[in-house]
Amino acid sequence: MARLCCEPATIEAAQIITEVTTRRRESRTTTTTTMAATEVESASPTPLATPMSAMTPASARSVRWEMDLEEGGGGGELERPLLHRRGTNTTSQMAVVGANVCPIESLDYEYKVAFLWYISCNAALAATAAALCAYISPAAAGSGIPEVKAYLNGVDAPSILAPGTLFVKIVGSVLGVSAGFVLGKEGPMVHTGSCVASLLGQGGSTKYGLTWRWLRYFKNDLDRRDLITCGAAAGVTAAFRAPVGGVLFALEEATSWWRSALLWRTFSTTAVAAMVLRSLIEYCRSGNCGLFGNGGLIMFDVSSQVTSYTAMDLAVVALLGVLGGLLGALFNFLLDRILRTYSYINEKGAPWKIVLTVAISLVTSCCSFGLPWMTTCTPCPPEFSASGRCPTIGRSGNFKAFRCPPGQYNAMASIFLNTNDDAIRNLFSGGTYNEFGVSTLLTFFAAVYSLGLVTYGVAVPSGLFIPVILSGASFGRLLGMLFGAPTGLDTGLFALLGAASFLGGTMRMTVSVCVILLELTNDLVLLPLIMLVLLISKTVADCFNKGVYDQIVRMKGLPYLEVHREPCMRSLVAGDVVSGPLITFSTVERVGTVVDTLRRTSHNGFPVIEDQPFAPAPELCGLVLRSHLLVLLQSRTFTSGRVKTGAAEVFRKLAPFDFAKAGSGKGLTVDDMDLTEEEMDMYVDLHPITNRSPYTVVENMSLAKAAVLFRELGLRHMCVVPRTPGRPPVVGILTRHDFMPEYIRGLYPNVLRE
Repeated sequence: MARLCCEPATIEAAQIITEVTTRRRESRTTTTTTMAATEVESASPTPLATPMSAMTPASARSVRWEMDLEEGGGGGELERPLLHRRGTNTTSQMAVVGANVCPIESLDYEYKVAFLWYISCNAALAATAAALCAYISPAAAGSGIPEVKAYLNGVDAPSILAPGTLFVKIVGSVLGVSAGFVLGKEGPMVHTGSCVASLLGQGGSTKYGLTWRWLRYFKNDLDRRDLITCGAAAGVTAAFRAPVGGVLFALEEATSWWRSALLWRTFSTTAVAAMVLRSLIEYCRSGNCGLFGNGGLIMFDVSSQVTSYTAMDLAVVALLGVLGGLLGALFNFLLDRILRTYSYINEKGAPWKIVLTVAISLVTSCCSFGLPWMTTCTPCPPEFSASGRCPTIGRSGNFKAFRCPPGQYNAMASIFLNTNDDAIRNLFSGGTYNEFGVSTLLTFFAAVYSLGLVTYGVAVPSGLFIPVILSGASFGRLLGMLFGAPTGLDTGLFALLGAASFLGGTMRMTVSVCVILLELTNDLVLLPLIMLVLLISKTVADCFNKGVYDQIVRMKGLPYLEVHREPCMRSLVAGDVVSGPLITFSTVERVGTVVDTLRRTSHNGFPVIEDQPFAPAPELCGLVLRSHLLVLLQSRTFTSGRVKTGAAEVFRKLAPFDFAKAGSGKGLTVDDMDLTEEEMDMYVDLHPITNRSPYTVVENMSLAKAAVLFRELGLRHMCVVPRTPGRPPVVGILTRHDFMPEYIRGLYPNVLRE
């Protein structure tokens, strides 16, 4: 017996294979050929072969060579194999391979071309985004949330909110998402909102000719800080359609100082942003705006799959929180190591940044195209098999028929070759227990978890929200398939809780993430479970390392003041960390002395001492800023003698807005001062521009308490005064640099141990 495609052919079949047929006469008409073939087949005694799907034994006589005799033909040539015609399958091809009769399948060369086009387009988009970041605005790379967080802590790093950064952030985000990277646009949208707020706060940009005089009232650090806080909240609102979540994100994660007036200001901003976004989506529902009006921004109307919780349910949810915290801490640890490795590559120059970005793009394209290619097709659920169409979730979330016949879908392609928003919708969808297998979810989780790690840090605007949500949703759904049966909770609910656990484990946010997820799902019944999993995941992850944004802030070297004081401050006092020599000015100072001091130092604040003949003994008058001194010198309000001129004389030439801090553009420098020798010998009165009430601490105050005051009050300089009289009126100045743990450990390496 010879079984098709399985068993060896018999000797009889092997002998039949050696038969040959003569070539048909070329002049024979089509009708004659058909009739001759019909006669031969009718006379053939070969029985019908059993269909291959049945896999039943067949006689060796079922394998035959059909011979078409050509009249008057000569010469033997193999025309075609005499495999028996199978009436049940008219598409499959059979061939004798070695000693076996096996089915054959054609190679899809067109998919090879499609893959080349796919990786080429992605690489071109990635290279363009990397070139913009590398050559125009390096500050636009990454999510931007660490930079915004540092700015709202009081760190004014160069170009982080510049107009050029805004342009590259917007264009680079579009290119990065289009290139298929595993990244999100939510972090860049926070940075974008902050850049827009900063541009409005400084009255536009003089460099690009965009200025509005009516906005000059906001050209101060306090109002600019509030505007940027509102801009960050508006970015979260635009990303997630979560106005309340945007306010809480600004409160919990972004800003370091909060006051009651800022609450209603941020809420008003997010409310307007939500209404504008809603209006634009309604306008684009006709399909003229692409995915923007057809589900392009994530929104999940998840109907509640559970109304009560049992002890078993809470135990599984707690387990999910613990695992999410562990994997989130591992994510932060690995990301720290990868970013440090990338720093060595990026230091080699802009071309290396582009090469690294393109390399990650090629890896991502191979995964997103190759993994669905190796995944088998899955039949549609029985309730949809009659219609021949696979189900869709939402208005645009769909199951991809990647290389699948009608009535089937590719589960891996449904989440890999989809928009990030639709992939999250499919994972969050309820009542779809069997639509993603265990192997599919496990492979997708490993791929997204790894690609999210290697993608963040390349020269492309990228966020972490989407990779973390995708990883958590796939892991949660996988855990739901393993433990969902005894609990009765839906796998879509497990996916949502998994995303929450990963967000809590990586970003360490609780209240804002909880509200954002509730606004996304529109289901208040899930509130207790989301709160529980967030608290557990954050608590577990805090045992290993800090949140991802805190790690990146420290890695970038930004002097961020933490909420909790460092242990190394507990045994020190304020006078232990002040550095010298202290440089001071008199209230009426020689112009040449001021200019020389500004040229040979980089200090931004100087104590002003009132001495004779204006005071009987030296005393602290206040503090003057470098930027204000430059404006005063530029006005040339000088006197030939050492006398007070008063504020009236100064403000005849200068307006209060002239002292406003420059935005992202370049302000005055000491090299801009073109003073003559005669002017250098004159005097300038510093009383009008001196801060007469600076914050001061006694030199024996605990350094930990001084750090708390410095951060809570949002200070830039803190004067340290002596404890006993008869000494100079000021001992030194504390800045945020003096509160950095690295600086303190450098001063006292053998005493301080954490």
